[in-house]
Amino acid sequence: MGKGPGLYSDIGKKARDLLYKDYQVDHKFTVTTYTSNGVAITSTGTKKGELLLADVNTQLKNKNITTDVKVDSRSNLFTTVTIDEPAPGLKTIFSFVVPDQKSGMVELQYRHEYAGISNGIGLTAKPLVSFSGVIGNDCVSVGTDLSFDTASGNFIKLNAGLNITHSDLIASMTL
Repeated sequence: MGKGPGLYSDIGKKARDLLYKDYQVDHKFTVTTYTSNGVAITSTGTKKGELLLADVNTQLKNKNITTDVKVDSRSNLFTTVTIDEPAPGLKTIFSFVVPDQKSGMVELQYRHEYAGISNGIGLTAKPLVSFSGVIGNDCVSVGTDLSFDTASGNFIKLNAGLNITHSDLIASMTL
């Protein structure tokens, strides 16, 4: 769905993109190829000072399921499985990193014309639980983002944001 306020992570995105997107300060080389059956393979190399970072990313789309697998130069395997629209407006995301056993996470996102909600929970014995919600429309939206650590019983993140978008104005504020 392209209409509505989006998710909390969208607050400030247009302003950030205006300032930072496509401005490279590092040397970066990317090659992407696509196969006829829907597989995309992307290789990226980045030089930051004397450090050379590389990764290979594959993406397979089959109907409403997208699987992303990425291997980086530090031997980490990032995997994300996304199911789009199992119900109208709903998206399910399952992600994990190998060898990090504590990285597993399940996230549910719901987008509506006047609201966007995202809930996530870590796949550990004492997980982090996150919630974000936004209400508004295409022009004005307000939202909150919070995370709760079940191990300590404390909120570790509590943010609020406001986004205003007009044809000649993009303004965002987060606290």
